[in-house]
Amino acid sequence: MGDSQYSFSLTTFSPSGKLVQIEHALTAVGSGQTSLGIKAANGVVIATEKKLPSILVDETSVQKIQILTPNIGVVYSGMGPDSRVLVRKSRKQAEQYYRLYKEPIPVTQLVRETATVMQEFTQSGGVRPFGVSLLVAGYDDKGPQLYQVDPSGSYFSWKASAMGKNVSNAKTFLEKRCFMLKFSM
Repeated sequence: MGDSQYSFSLTTFSPSGKLVQIEHALTAVGSGQTSLGIKAANGVVIATEKKLPSILVDETSVQKIQILTPNIGVVYSGMGPDSRVLVRKSRKQAEQYYRLYKEPIPVTQLVRETATVMQEFTQSGGVRPFGVSLLVAGYDDKGPQLYQVDPSGSYFSWKASAMGKNVSNAKTFLEKRCFMLKFSM
């Protein structure tokens, strides 16, 4: 018996040990445009493809890179509407932190809070996991930082990362460049 009978339940593991709804969310990410991020000694660069579904779409209405705070930005691969929900929640969290502590939220803390929201949507009734992965780039007291947050709510710090349609090619490219830079210094 396959995993398909478990695909409608958020909280039931399939016999293979997977939450099938998470697999569906990762498929949505893999269908999204390629996005990547590279951390350098003095900053972080994030970039993405911006392919429009039609030449009739107003290019200025599609925004794949968003500013969360003056020192933190995010790019997504996957479902645009899901990213907008997460951007709104992240901005709200950053603003609450600022009002309480009168200083910008640390990058790691905002990433952790966003990942928590994403994880909660993997186990709550009446909702589905977000069909989006995020690359969060920021700069704070700890210097430049780059994190990837996946639909399961897991997040990791990266030197360079990619996600979306051509993730294999992009990661291979980044790994070769990172390796060459490491030994050219």
